[in-house]
Amino acid sequence: MMNQEQNKFKIVLWGLVLLFVVAGCSNDQQEASAEEENQEVTEIEFWYGLGGNLGDNMERIIDEYNNSQDEVIVNGVAQGDYTETYQKLQAAIAAQEVPAAVLLGVDTMNALAQKEALAPMDDFIAQATEFNETDFVESFYSQGQVGGSQYALPLYGTTQVLYYRDDVFSELGISPDALNNWETLLEAAETIKQEKDIYGWMPMWGAGNLIDASLSRGGTILNEEGTEVMIDSKEWIETWEFFREAIHEDEVMAIQHGGQGWEYWYKTIDDVLQNRAAGYTGSSGDQGDLDFSIVSAHMQPGWEGHDPAPVADTLLGSITELASEEEQKAAFDFLSYFTSSEVTADWSMNTGYIAVRKSAREVDTYKEFSEENPQILVPLEQAEKTTSHAFVDPTGGNITDAISKAVDLVEIENVPAEEALKDAKEEAQQALDEVLDN
Repeated sequence: MMNQEQNKFKIVLWGLVLLFVVAGCSNDQQEASAEEENQEVTEIEFWYGLGGNLGDNMERIIDEYNNSQDEVIVNGVAQGDYTETYQKLQAAIAAQEVPAAVLLGVDTMNALAQKEALAPMDDFIAQATEFNETDFVESFYSQGQVGGSQYALPLYGTTQVLYYRDDVFSELGISPDALNNWETLLEAAETIKQEKDIYGWMPMWGAGNLIDASLSRGGTILNEEGTEVMIDSKEWIETWEFFREAIHEDEVMAIQHGGQGWEYWYKTIDDVLQNRAAGYTGSSGDQGDLDFSIVSAHMQPGWEGHDPAPVADTLLGSITELASEEEQKAAFDFLSYFTSSEVTADWSMNTGYIAVRKSAREVDTYKEFSEENPQILVPLEQAEKTTSHAFVDPTGGNITDAISKAVDLVEIENVPAEEALKDAKEEAQQALDEVLDN
């Protein structure tokens, strides 16, 4: 009997021990589960001024990033355009309610970095073991540097190229070689207007086209010493007068202008696709909105006796200084993802913008795509062979603002180029002198 009672006692004792073990494991699992549930996810905003196909692709990549990990949630906030993004960011900085990440142009990024409104990325880059900054296209990566520090990562490269209707050129026996310089392009435009009663060419409204064409004639924005604004030189005046006459006097060219955001841009594209114009000068990023069964791409021309020298620019992803440390870290992680070989190749294939990493060309899908869609290589070839460096305005935007106002006078109001550019030179020079005197 004694042995039976002892055995019963042992059985009960082991049962209690087992119960405590199971209960302990269950508690550990519940605590671990609770810790996972309570793990903080960093949520940030990313502001960008893109619409249409570009905006759709940006939203897609943000979603893919969010689904690729569980530590960061990026909320994309679309703005009307790049200018509106900058204006709203300035207001947000003043209110101290900023997005963690933002898409900026070179000029605006420089202006904000100099005001210490952006966070330097050097420490983040040093800690990112797989970052490999030497894989970036150097001319794009260097545009994110201010005062020896990296304040931005290039998200995509851009340069303006030509898009023309194959059917119109073929019907009229005009060779695409006519697009090799502006003089022969104008002759082709005159033939097209006469024979088809459509516009022969459409420059894109804004300073970009006219700056590119002026640089391609040998003009410069500043002298070598950086002390004098040169936009009233013979090269600039002759270039701008060429376009003013083609638009307002000969009426073989035309521009769309005004509207909300990128409205004028898409109207220009529609004019070509709907056969109201034979071609236009637009962004490498237009390729996602174009029908290449109708149009082909061509590098921007130079002038007789001058090689082409259009600008190769980059759009930059920056981190705001007022964002918290956790938000800044999350923003850098997202921007690193966007600039990875696979994602920059994906962005290039779907938008036409230039991939920012050299290794993107080795991505299998990119190789296959470029073989089937040779137009994607035109901006890349132009960026590598014939481009000027993007201008960084030492006045924080006053010189570029003066140029933009002069563009409207010439392209919209039919003011002679010499008059518009001399007034712009005076305004820009005054701003430059103030900077140099301080």
